[in-house]
Amino acid sequence: MPNRLETAASPYLRSHATNPVDWWEWSAEAFAEAERRDVPVLVSIGYSTCHWCHVMARESFSDPVLAAYLNENFVAIKVDREEHAEVDSTYLAAASAFTPNLGWPLNVFVTPAGRAFFAGTYWPPTAVGQHPAFRQVLESVTDAWTARREQAETSGAAIAQALAQSRGVESELVTDFADVIDALAAAEDLEHGGFGDAPKFPVTPVLRFLLDRGARSAEHSPEAAGLADRTLKAMAASALRDPVDGGFFRYSTQADWTDPHYERMLYDNAQLLAAYALADSAEIATGVAEFLRDRLLLPSGAFASGLDSESTVDGKRVEGFYYSLDAASRARVEAPPRDDKILTGWNGLAIEALALAGARFGNAEWIALARGAADFLLTEHVRGVGAGERLVRTSIDGILSDAAATLEDSGMLAQGLLELSIATGEVRYAIAARDLIEGALAAGAAGSGSSPFGLPGGSDSVLAAQGLSTEADISDGAHPSGLSAMAAAAHTLFALSGDAQYRDAAEASMKLVGQLAAQQPISFGTALTLMSELGAPLRQLVVVTGDGVTGELTSLARTLHRAGGIGVAASQAQADAFAASGFELFAARTATDGQPTAYLCEEFVCRLPLTDAAALEALLGAN
Repeated sequence: MPNRLETAASPYLRSHATNPVDWWEWSAEAFAEAERRDVPVLVSIGYSTCHWCHVMARESFSDPVLAAYLNENFVAIKVDREEHAEVDSTYLAAASAFTPNLGWPLNVFVTPAGRAFFAGTYWPPTAVGQHPAFRQVLESVTDAWTARREQAETSGAAIAQALAQSRGVESELVTDFADVIDALAAAEDLEHGGFGDAPKFPVTPVLRFLLDRGARSAEHSPEAAGLADRTLKAMAASALRDPVDGGFFRYSTQADWTDPHYERMLYDNAQLLAAYALADSAEIATGVAEFLRDRLLLPSGAFASGLDSESTVDGKRVEGFYYSLDAASRARVEAPPRDDKILTGWNGLAIEALALAGARFGNAEWIALARGAADFLLTEHVRGVGAGERLVRTSIDGILSDAAATLEDSGMLAQGLLELSIATGEVRYAIAARDLIEGALAAGAAGSGSSPFGLPGGSDSVLAAQGLSTEADISDGAHPSGLSAMAAAAHTLFALSGDAQYRDAAEASMKLVGQLAAQQPISFGTALTLMSELGAPLRQLVVVTGDGVTGELTSLARTLHRAGGIGVAASQAQADAFAASGFELFAARTATDGQPTAYLCEEFVCRLPLTDAAALEALLGAN
């Protein structure tokens, strides 16, 4: 039996390489093999830090008897959901037709044409209550395939058609946020903090929205600020936060934040770093930044995807044990494995957070970490030049995955690069972000979707060949959707460049989610943040520092940048480079007599330059 997983670009797939299951990677060849053998396909989806994925691997996929049955009656494909995000979202949507309890591992049975006709999550090796044994499931699916083939194929075709027709419907932007904030406040757990009951997630995109509203003098700002503050403090004081390493776990299984699900993800911690920085919580932000540096930073300068929930104790894998120990005890035991896979989009979130927090707190080390990750991605994960660029979604140890990059990769990286450009004054990062955004706009214009943005490299080739490609998920769950991430980056680019096409694209994108965001605000935090920005006057502040020195004017620029506007400090040479590269905000911005000089603008209409920090602070306070 060939071993197709031992050189995979995913540690999750590599962990299954020694299974007796005849695994295939996601590929057209796997479906062709199913067609040749006239058998159904098991698409088994998980990720490296998933506890129940490990459990099912040990219980079922390592069982030679069960594996023999699986190999005889199916073609089995193992998928890393973080590597093939479009595959995961497509089959997750299909699986919702069969079970309301979605999660991972996700096991979907499909025809050789890719049509899903049955699905579930974790199945135990022996029946437990209402949960059948995995062998029983396999036998039932085999029976359905051989005895009721037409029914299975008809069901799969109907689901595929429904998925193809699902997309955002254009509506109006949310402009009155009072009802939205009231709805979020009504969902607050007044006893333990956070939103809803168990399981309880950080839902950081929503916290960013509340922080944005709290930074403005608009209606309901005090309520928004208070809700964000209570939630952030509750999480920081809870078992969701690791008191040793400073990072946060993915979620809690209990409403009071106890009994965390112990995997720690790059995307969670990156977003929480930004949120705590925006909330002026220096201690918690420092802990998260140090966690990123000490536990997830790779020698390349990029960041690993996450840390496992399990560690090995006396030869057995145990969830959470490592995290119950103090620092000295942890040093004496094996740490949970790290998923060294480098994801472009999640690294974009880390770049954004480290640049934002580094500028906010004057921490040059954090900005340097953001720069290191950005330089790696621009060198290794960006292929081509200008609007013809193609992104690599993920790599590990120099091995590039052939998985199609998603819109979230382009959008998150573009926003991270823009934030880094603002923090450093280096225009090259803004130019790279502009190239990514223009590539997505060109692809959107050439495509048939409703979004202004598209993928320069196209969607997943296997799904496209099967007619299963759908528009990406538009909701902001644990992190921004691709649509929201790209639209937010486009709006930031507009604030620096003055080119209205970027603002127009951001607005058109948000019209696709306006109605849903108003109805389900907990799932559209990034979109609501952007709509909040689109509905307010754009305030901009450029401080030209002359010889590069920093001071009170620079600090004020950073204050505006975290309170609903754009604030940039740059040397004269840097400002000139921005202007020469087409960024209108920097045109004719000079340091008066070589002294740091501030230009306060609204929608690119600027006041007379100021060199007095007190006068600028008074102007900022009056608006």
